[in-house]
Amino acid sequence: MAAAPVAQGVSLNHISRESSDIRRLAEFYKETFGFEEIESPNFGEFKVIWLNLPSAFSMHLIERNPTYQLPEGPWSATSPVADPSHLPRGHHICFSVSNFESFVQTLKEKGIQTFQRSLPNGKVKQVFFFDPDGNGLEVAGQ
Repeated sequence: MAAAPVAQGVSLNHISRESSDIRRLAEFYKETFGFEEIESPNFGEFKVIWLNLPSAFSMHLIERNPTYQLPEGPWSATSPVADPSHLPRGHHICFSVSNFESFVQTLKEKGIQTFQRSLPNGKVKQVFFFDPDGNGLEVAGQ
């Protein structure tokens, strides 16, 4: 018999992304996925924008601190790789959509480089791409 998990009643609260331009990133997620900007706390020393995807989860965009010298994403790696075909085995967030084909067409019209494939059983289509800061994204659809 498996032991009960330590955490009970678990659900996803939020995902955070650090950026040097949180307004640009917020506009991308609002325009692409329909996130809504919600009231954000004033932390004083750094800016945040909180977004909410109704009935799903929140995303917190946090102004990066350049003195920490953390990599800002794939674009700032020593050998940056901007190839979305690498994302199935890389860090990414996945969203599901009901309008997969038109969604992919819109990405292409916007000039966003994509990589498409399907799960081995062929039932789920996948498209991989990057947000403006180089964070990996996947969108799945039927």
